[in-house]
Amino acid sequence: MDILYLVIGILLIVLCIIDFTWTTLWIDGGAGPVTDRLSSFIWRTFRLFVGDHSKSLSLAGPVVLSASLTMWIAILWAGWTLVFAGLEGSISPSHGNDPISWFDRIYFAGYLIFTLGNGDFSPTEGVWQILTVLATGTGMLFITFGVTYLISILSAVTVKRSFSASIQGLGHSAEELVESAWNGSNFHDIDSLLTTYSEQLSSLTAQHIAYPVLHYYHAANNVSSMPTAVVVLDEALSIMGVPRDCHPNQLLLKETQSSVQLYLETLNKSFYKPSKNVPELPDFKFLSNAGIPLVPSEEFKEAYKQLRERRRKLLGVIEADARPWPKR
Repeated sequence: MDILYLVIGILLIVLCIIDFTWTTLWIDGGAGPVTDRLSSFIWRTFRLFVGDHSKSLSLAGPVVLSASLTMWIAILWAGWTLVFAGLEGSISPSHGNDPISWFDRIYFAGYLIFTLGNGDFSPTEGVWQILTVLATGTGMLFITFGVTYLISILSAVTVKRSFSASIQGLGHSAEELVESAWNGSNFHDIDSLLTTYSEQLSSLTAQHIAYPVLHYYHAANNVSSMPTAVVVLDEALSIMGVPRDCHPNQLLLKETQSSVQLYLETLNKSFYKPSKNVPELPDFKFLSNAGIPLVPSEEFKEAYKQLRERRRKLLGVIEADARPWPKR
């Protein structure tokens, strides 16, 4: 009996179960410790080798997801292999009396966790029969929850792209969105859309918490980029809040801005840091020429000084996603 193999195997299995459960089932937990480090490493590697090339970065999300699933399989497989190597005679050939090799143990453990049966080997009587059932059970649970997790991720990515396209359909910059929302006397035409955007953003934020791999699903173009869409929306709301007596419904405005703040706080844990720089102010001249009754230029700039920290966070999100600040 080699107690070291047995202990290491048990530790690997426990580590895999904790990390897998943490990542897939703990809604408020974010990614597990191993998955979080692996995801960050892959994203940094992509950024190092491809820079800001969006088409290449769009592969990062699928690679992170595939690598996470592969890692869990590898740890679970290695753990059960070492457990069955921890005691001589834990498994025996179904036919003949040939000695059990390491390849035989790897083959036996793989057959179990992929729920294919025992193959050409069988466990000896006693505790090893129970462990064989447990190995098959962990494999079955992994496959079931893994497929569910995969479907949930892909569904959330689709919703992200739809949300982004909806916002940027009104304008690819905050100034353009504000111009689209202006009806000649106020911004109330956008009230119903703010209700929809707030609900969608809150839902997407919850999905980002539950499935942190979503952070790394980089869109191939700006139109489908959620960070860009959030920046355009929040900047537009800040502009709409400045004019006197013509801003959107105050409650809807506050609710949508709170949804953006929650989104920023969610990403802050693992994906980005607030930028050291402050973005440029919106194009005051363009907005004035569009007939929007803004306050005087100096008062406009003063209002934006109170938004410096929030806008630094927004710029940090854009930089982390390898995007340019959306300008008119």
